[in-house]
Amino acid sequence: MASPRKGVLRRVGAWCAHHGAIVVVLWLAALVGLQVLERAQGGDYSDDFTLPGSQSQEGLDVLKAHEPAAGGYSAQVVLHDASEPLTQVSGPIGTAVGSLQKLPHVLSAQNPLPAPGTPPPAQGAANVGPLSSDGRTAYITVRFDVQPSTLGSAYLDGVDTAVEPLRAAGVEVEYGGPLGELARPEADDRTSEAIGFGVAVLVLLIGFGSVVAAVMPLVTALIAVVCGLALLGLLAAAFTFATVSPTLATMIGLGVGIDYALFLITRHRQNLMDGRDPPTAAGLAAATSGRAVLVSGCTVIIALSGLWVSGIGFIGKLGLAAAVTVVTAVLGALTLVPALLGLAGRRIDRLHVRRPVAETETASTGAAGAAGTAGAAGATEAGGSAGAARGGTWHRYAQRVERRPWWFLAGGVVVLAVLAVPLLFIRLGHIGDGADPESFTDRRAFDLMSSAFGPGSNGPLTLVVDQTDVPQADRASLASKAQSALTGVPDAALITPLEPTQDGDVLIATAYSVADPQDERTTALVNRLVDDVLPQAVAGTDARTYVTGTTAAQVDFLDIVSSRLPLIIAVVVGLAFLVILVVFRGVLVAVKAAVLNVLSIAASYGVLVAVFQWGWGGPALGVSGEVPIESYVPMMMFAIVFGLSMDYEIFLLSRVHEAWLRTGDPKASVAHALEITARVITCAALIMVSVFAAFVLSDSIVVKMLGLGLAASVLIDATIVRLLLVPAAMTLLGRRAWWTPRWLDRVLPHIDPEGGTTDHPGAGAPADAAPGRGGRGDTVR
Repeated sequence: MASPRKGVLRRVGAWCAHHGAIVVVLWLAALVGLQVLERAQGGDYSDDFTLPGSQSQEGLDVLKAHEPAAGGYSAQVVLHDASEPLTQVSGPIGTAVGSLQKLPHVLSAQNPLPAPGTPPPAQGAANVGPLSSDGRTAYITVRFDVQPSTLGSAYLDGVDTAVEPLRAAGVEVEYGGPLGELARPEADDRTSEAIGFGVAVLVLLIGFGSVVAAVMPLVTALIAVVCGLALLGLLAAAFTFATVSPTLATMIGLGVGIDYALFLITRHRQNLMDGRDPPTAAGLAAATSGRAVLVSGCTVIIALSGLWVSGIGFIGKLGLAAAVTVVTAVLGALTLVPALLGLAGRRIDRLHVRRPVAETETASTGAAGAAGTAGAAGATEAGGSAGAARGGTWHRYAQRVERRPWWFLAGGVVVLAVLAVPLLFIRLGHIGDGADPESFTDRRAFDLMSSAFGPGSNGPLTLVVDQTDVPQADRASLASKAQSALTGVPDAALITPLEPTQDGDVLIATAYSVADPQDERTTALVNRLVDDVLPQAVAGTDARTYVTGTTAAQVDFLDIVSSRLPLIIAVVVGLAFLVILVVFRGVLVAVKAAVLNVLSIAASYGVLVAVFQWGWGGPALGVSGEVPIESYVPMMMFAIVFGLSMDYEIFLLSRVHEAWLRTGDPKASVAHALEITARVITCAALIMVSVFAAFVLSDSIVVKMLGLGLAASVLIDATIVRLLLVPAAMTLLGRRAWWTPRWLDRVLPHIDPEGGTTDHPGAGAPADAAPGRGGRGDTVR
């Protein structure tokens, strides 16, 4: 008997198929309405790396309290004149500085030129101040009371107006730091989306032959994603989402949306070939594959929700952004897809480039001896006789896996191990402005600063010694001791003398690294100052020390992410294990899924390290030099990929489980499931890979990383893992794969990912008569 939920899914699918026009109109109305609402009330996206409770944030709070002009968030306006010293344009520089000081949220703007009467620095002398020794490069340090990247692109109009006198005087003006990030051109992902869609059309046409069946997944996924992005824009009006959020949501939404629609359409077309009318076929597809879609979507959302374990709102909201389009993709698959299937009726295969194909149920149906005439006719229409189907390429491959499972298992593990080797050398960090394209103003500012002042000038560190609780009589000795400790610090190119604030309660200095901000030597310098140098300098006193600034905050962010990544991995793996255990009620099946998915993700991490950190192909992707792996990318990839891999896991295992309940033959069930799902999994994976890989064309290095990493993960998972390791492991496990302790079977809720076998055309026995049920002791499902 169908479960209540199964009945709901079937009734929803059938109703949508019967009333296709109404459902399509409702979706289009929602699409237009959400777009209008988002344009009127939607918010902006910005990068806010605020880390409450971190030492860099506490140091910033101390500065704000005692020296507001030295606190806040700093950015540089870099000036360069190749023809003459900048002292010749002191008037325009003074005017620009004055105008910058009047802008909203600006605490201070420092004039880089020396005061009148001050002798110029000697040629070749170390550049301590904001004016280079040759006088041709300088930078105005602008301090804001909020993160500049959160102010919106319209804020740049005021900045451009303020520096216009300099540009009119022939001075090159570039924006560095957070102000330069604000000036980056808005991401335009239309090219990536078009390429992904184009490849998807080709894959679907080649794989399934039907033009209508090829276009339908793309249309439904696009509508669902656009609705999801509009909802995300409305959420952005209330919460701060990172600038990469809509791109990430688009990538995930398109990928899962096309996959989910493809799963339903494939099952629906087989139902049509089995002799059912279109509404009934659509309803049955929603009750079977639709349930797998629902379980898969929930698993993806659960995995993305695991990102909140990081305790960092920035990362948790990235997961939330991706989850929004996953929700709309699931809703689109369960309602819009059946509606379009109902409208298409039996004309779904009228336009085709070759003979349309769908799933075949001949292998295990023949083994069970329960195939009906409708099933046999469907198999014949799908591509020939039952015997022909059993002689197909995928059937022969499945038989090879069944005969030599150890060879396939060992081969797959070796391939994953080789791909994962670079992971042993992974270096997390922050991708600096130096890796951006030269067309970006922050990259040009980075190069000018590096050339004139050294690479460390792009990431100055503010050292803070809070001596509020130190008696006045002890402050002089404390300052002398601290200054002595700051001499000869490894990896420090320069540390300026400690200067007291106006109230005398805080000492401030600036440290410059010998390397650029993304270099591991800069990270080492920050950690050395925070953990050793400054604490030892004030040892025995009540003074507190901090290292703050944008670079220091990025290092704190890295430390927090690195320390919490194992926890996130444990939580996501644990949740996925529970989902597989509840759905398929097999302890070893769940363990196998968790282990193989971890191996798959480790291999994809290795690909990222080789391409970006080692530079193997980075220049071809538009990446300048070798860059570290952005600190939060592995965390995001793990949650996303672990969730997405459940799509293929559930789709394949549900068919194995379905055949196992019908036949009781574990090995034949694996071969049968592999035969009928291989084409769909392969096509779905190629589509998702094309969608993700197209985003390497983005100007954002982080988007390139995510695109390549997700593409590699899906490709590895859908080929090496899903078509090789899973069948081999399941064949070796045999009946043990579905073993569950009796006490655990009673405790776990019952969820059937494919709606059981009672409605299946080849079902030979009711679910209650399936192998392993009703026995004593432990349960084998």
